[in-house]
Amino acid sequence: MDKPKRKGAAKISDVTPEIRKQLEAGEIESATLSEGLAIDFSSLIANIFPKLAAQAKAEIDPKLGITKRMALASEIILTAHGRDLIKTLMQHPSDTVRGWAAYAIAGQPDLSLEDKLKHIKPLADDHHFGVREWAWLAIRPDVAKAPEQSIEILTPWVSNPSQYIRRFACEALRPRGVWSPHIAILKTNPELALPILQPLKSDEARYVQDSVANWLNDAFKSQPEWVIALCEDWQNQSPSKETAYIVKRGLRSI
Repeated sequence: MDKPKRKGAAKISDVTPEIRKQLEAGEIESATLSEGLAIDFSSLIANIFPKLAAQAKAEIDPKLGITKRMALASEIILTAHGRDLIKTLMQHPSDTVRGWAAYAIAGQPDLSLEDKLKHIKPLADDHHFGVREWAWLAIRPDVAKAPEQSIEILTPWVSNPSQYIRRFACEALRPRGVWSPHIAILKTNPELALPILQPLKSDEARYVQDSVANWLNDAFKSQPEWVIALCEDWQNQSPSKETAYIVKRGLRSI
């Protein structure tokens, strides 16, 4: 079951000074996306790595996009402390810090795509929704550069008992995605991803169903006829309520 159970703030402006202080001390997890976005990365780094406080304040512009700030924070920490610290980051109480671990893994140029995915897998299965998002967003540039290799590596993941791992495999390969580079070949040839999509067409988890539906909606924007034909095929193969939900959401742009 997902954590935390604290309701959290719906808007950044609703984050109380007390909660913000705990978030930036790295003492608690964010309960909502708004809380995560409210964190001043310079303050969080200063509280965890005091020697990096001045550098973080000088280099992390709060006006930058969130993914750029995530990557920059991880780079500052990785450069100062080396990759041996990544395991410590992965176990930190702060979901943002665990997200930095994902970016630190993805940012290592000497690691192969397969090794990056292997090391990032525990974060893809994290109990916190935010960490799971950072996991796929961090590796997305590598996936976008090698989509066919990524499909080959991630295909076994769609049979994993964890819904989080199954969802990661689908989400990381979305043709368009969110806050991430598009994958051109999957916009023009979405059938290449069938090894990922087909096993998930009637997945029991709503978390996975939504990801598959969003994948189809992405593909519909460039290959509507293919998506419609696939959905018809799925409904014939698997006339289940799970497949019906995926198809309905996947075709919502019609």
